[in-house]
Amino acid sequence: MTQHSPASPTNWDAPAPEPAPRPKPNAAGLSRRELSALVQALGEPAFRTRQLFEGLYRHRYEGWDRFTALSKPLRAALAERAALAWPVITEALASEDGATKHAFRLDDGQQVEGVFMPYAHRTTLCLSSQVGCAMGCTFCATGLMGIVRNLTAAEIVGQVVAMLNHHRVPPETRVNLVFMGMGEPLHNLDHVMEAFRILTDPEGLALSPRRITVSTSGLVPGIQKLATFAKRPRLALSLNGTTDAYRSRIMPVNRVWNLQALAEALEAFPLEKGERITLEYVLLQGVTDSLEDGRRLAAFARRFPSKVNLIPFNPHEGSGFVAPSEARVSELCDLLAARKVTVSVRRSRGQDVAGACGQLVREGGRHKKKEAAAEPVRRGLP
Repeated sequence: MTQHSPASPTNWDAPAPEPAPRPKPNAAGLSRRELSALVQALGEPAFRTRQLFEGLYRHRYEGWDRFTALSKPLRAALAERAALAWPVITEALASEDGATKHAFRLDDGQQVEGVFMPYAHRTTLCLSSQVGCAMGCTFCATGLMGIVRNLTAAEIVGQVVAMLNHHRVPPETRVNLVFMGMGEPLHNLDHVMEAFRILTDPEGLALSPRRITVSTSGLVPGIQKLATFAKRPRLALSLNGTTDAYRSRIMPVNRVWNLQALAEALEAFPLEKGERITLEYVLLQGVTDSLEDGRRLAAFARRFPSKVNLIPFNPHEGSGFVAPSEARVSELCDLLAARKVTVSVRRSRGQDVAGACGQLVREGGRHKKKEAAAEPVRRGLP
């Protein structure tokens, strides 16, 4: 397989490569508009669109034979015209902490990873938005892949349905989604937002927009574009550095949009009452975990409504970084809380199966590592 290197700062705002068209349409993951076109092509009445949409997303059907409200001839016509195939789970690695890392094979043979994390009163899914990533962050294993292509909205939605079906999650379960897997979501914003509309549709999966979060490395044009949507997911920023000199070393995006530009974009970002932007901050021993880093982090966080997630580093081969001591993590929590900053320590799940933050990667069908999500332990303001 061709090796891909991280994109240069000059083309981060250019579209990422798109997948090739399918030889046969796949209904799994299609929008209402696309399903309506399929219904019209079959000469069926418009209400069939709602039946198909509900079957795909409310009932999460995995084959045309499950659509028993439709006649057999219509099911046969649908099968002739379109496939119904959610992304194939080729690997499911269960962690001792209850999380499961999944690998999904896409139509063109590419693979991405996602993580299923059950909790007592909810389930959280960590999703990928691209095959690879253009941003080149040095502490993230996915950045080693470079960008291969965008995921379509259908492939994004497909990860959700595939994981919920695989784990037999009841429809009434409270589900959170975090775009913290492979890729930069704001580099693929059109497809991410199309997936968001499908996922939050009340006649389908009916997920709450408040329970969907996209995490960006700091792609300012993407933040500004996301701000224009009346209905949108919550925003998280992967900050990880409190000075331009250091953040530019570990996150090349900072060479184009520095901390001041980033803060100004976040200050201008429209928030609902009670909404806050999440600042994710990876703690690297001797690198980003000084008390001075903590003071600068607090000053940045206080510029706009925010909360901070401190993330002790999850090791991966060749990184050269280690996590800080628990004592230092506690010191930083106390420092931030004393400055009236809401702070959590995110204990990433799935580390033993390389499913934690910064550990997901797929290249040439060979497993390496990449990213997930975690259960916050809150301190500071309520």
